[in-house]
Amino acid sequence: MHAPTHRPPLSQRLLGGDEPDPRFTLANERTFLAWIRTALALLGGGIAVETFAGNAFGPQLRLIITLSLLALSILVSTGACLRWLAVERALRHRRALPLPVLVPLLAVGCCLAALILVGLFWPRWHG
Repeated sequence: MHAPTHRPPLSQRLLGGDEPDPRFTLANERTFLAWIRTALALLGGGIAVETFAGNAFGPQLRLIITLSLLALSILVSTGACLRWLAVERALRHRRALPLPVLVPLLAVGCCLAALILVGLFWPRWHG
């Protein structure tokens, strides 16, 4: 049996349930921070493309790549927050952990970006 909760009412309403083992909550937080690092890397990539890729891409393509990276960063940041909350609730209510929707979305997004870039640079490499 865990100690009674002394959380503020908003936290208790948002999370509910019983306090889980702190190790699980801290592991959930580390996973959240890993997703946030990924979102920051995508954000940095978008900024780098806009700032340094002027000669590599035309203005419209550069804008598309930049906005795609920034959109992916927003998606990962939002998904990380929602995932953290869903896992925390599952831990507190002793339910199965939810499937990570972010994983396939990020994998597909990165694969598409890589394939597009290979398609763009292939003629330069073999032309």
